[in-house]
Amino acid sequence: MKKQYQITADGKKELETELLGLKARRGQVADKISEARDFGDLSENAEYDAAREEQGLLETRIAEIEEIVNNAEIIKASSKSTIGLGSRVELKNGTKKVEYIIVGPVEANPIEGKISNESPIGMALYGKKESDKVTITTPRGDISYTIVSVG
Repeated sequence: MKKQYQITADGKKELETELLGLKARRGQVADKISEARDFGDLSENAEYDAAREEQGLLETRIAEIEEIVNNAEIIKASSKSTIGLGSRVELKNGTKKVEYIIVGPVEANPIEGKISNESPIGMALYGKKESDKVTITTPRGDISYTIVSVG
């Protein structure tokens, strides 16, 4: 049975765009390998080794993205009343406000505010409602938040 990857429609579009860019780079990497071969003995050719390594990384990422895109299950925002996959959540801790979008692990990017439903924050928020209080355990200790809005 193939693994299903839960991602948003926007996340799938981002992956498809990245995939097109990576596939476009294949020719450039092939040219680097060809040029490096012309330098002579391949056993002591650092340029050749670097180009082959780049090709390996490129092909690995292409295969990874194709696997995700081909087995993607597009998540729709859960009900507006409870937090689930696709929910946009605003939290408040005193004067500090933060906003997160709950996504699947493939799409998670904390810097962009995209939190995996499998992360400690995502698990603490999952199923909660507006005005609920939630305590999130972080490496710095427990932090209590009030859920301001769920969208």
